[in-house]
Amino acid sequence: MSDAKRRLATGAATLPRSGDRGADHRAVKDLVAEYEASGVVVGLPLSLSGEVGPAARAALDEAGELGAALGVEVVTHDERFTTVTATTALRAGGRRAKKQRAVVDQVAAAVMLQSWLETQKGAGER
Repeated sequence: MSDAKRRLATGAATLPRSGDRGADHRAVKDLVAEYEASGVVVGLPLSLSGEVGPAARAALDEAGELGAALGVEVVTHDERFTTVTATTALRAGGRRAKKQRAVVDQVAAAVMLQSWLETQKGAGER
């Protein structure tokens, strides 16, 4: 999530997949309501070359479904290298990320959201 001024991204919660997409979307909707979110940014797993492959197509499909279910704007943003960045940051802080997948996922999500916030800031200055 980010602060109200959209300057700083932080981790909020990690929602494990349940195997039931509808239930997962309801869980996200509950978080949107809890945090009074005005939108959701979904990670887009592009290939290293920047191409849209099967995983990215699946993320785009799910982002569309989330948009219909949540009632707030849902956008996608490139998530390449976010897990590497998160793991490196956690190690630098003395945390063993290998045993803390949920923490890695939260930090990676914050890295991705921070990147999106920075692109929005840059777009607003043009």
